[in-house]
Amino acid sequence: MSTTATNPDTPLTKGKTSPNRHPVWNQYKKCSYLFLMLLPVLIWYVIFCYVPMYGIVLAFKDFKPVLGIFDSPWVGFKNFELLWDPYSGFVPAVKNTLIISFYHIVFGFPAPIILALLFNELRLQVFKRVAQTISYLPHFFSWVVMAGLLNVILSPSTGAVNVIIQWIGFDPIYFLGDKEWFRFTLITSGIWKEVGWGTIIYLAALASVDPHLYEAAVMDGASRWKQIWYITLPSLLPVISLLFILRIGHLLDGGFDQIFNLYNPAVTEVSDIIDTFVYRAGLTSMQYSFATTVGLFKNVIAFMLILITNYVIKKSGQEGLI
Repeated sequence: MSTTATNPDTPLTKGKTSPNRHPVWNQYKKCSYLFLMLLPVLIWYVIFCYVPMYGIVLAFKDFKPVLGIFDSPWVGFKNFELLWDPYSGFVPAVKNTLIISFYHIVFGFPAPIILALLFNELRLQVFKRVAQTISYLPHFFSWVVMAGLLNVILSPSTGAVNVIIQWIGFDPIYFLGDKEWFRFTLITSGIWKEVGWGTIIYLAALASVDPHLYEAAVMDGASRWKQIWYITLPSLLPVISLLFILRIGHLLDGGFDQIFNLYNPAVTEVSDIIDTFVYRAGLTSMQYSFATTVGLFKNVIAFMLILITNYVIKKSGQEGLI
């Protein structure tokens, strides 16, 4: 049997371009109108996210507003050395950030997964929709509004929570003014605000699970718990892995909006995070170079954490981010 027609190096095919020579480019050409629609978003990112990155040079300069960015004198890594000065306040801010982020990951990250599993087990559709809507609502309130609500609800004298606590027989608790209770209040209020919104991605992933898997499990005598353990959770693992990688990238984000609206001088010792530290250094004290240094340090560490977590996730057999 002759192989002339199938050999790409034969004279019959030499010089001809295979239609699959550039499959990726062909896909781009087919979707050219979609990329045209994406162009405004790309322009926005370039103007507001990439162009301002030239300001990173402030971390290596002694910035003076009168001289401008380019004419201010270079100081090398002097600003980075100041980070570790015991009087700078940066080290306690890093410690508080790591503690608060650790609590958010341990308690906040599994919360939407658990709630999504509970929603997935509901069979009464009307109740399911109402419960989902109620759980979504807090997400749409800003932390300015939420801080006002929490101050009213958690007031030690007239707050509903402390009224119940006193009715049970205990002393009132100053949730927003006691260092021992402030972090607990941060974590629980953060979960309350975002847990419903976080279930959307997981519920979308659960909707794609083949229902025949559950039917086969029922025929094999599997209980609801075993169906969740052996079918539902494995189906969610790729999404969980991806979101966990992204969450680790925000390990040094303690939640500026939340803390800035809730903290006060009485709890600064346990609530001052990197972002509030940068706010004070950059906008209040006008130490622009030092604030830029802290921000650059934070972003570099976050990028490294994403790469490390992505590597570990891929080695464990799950799909990574890159």
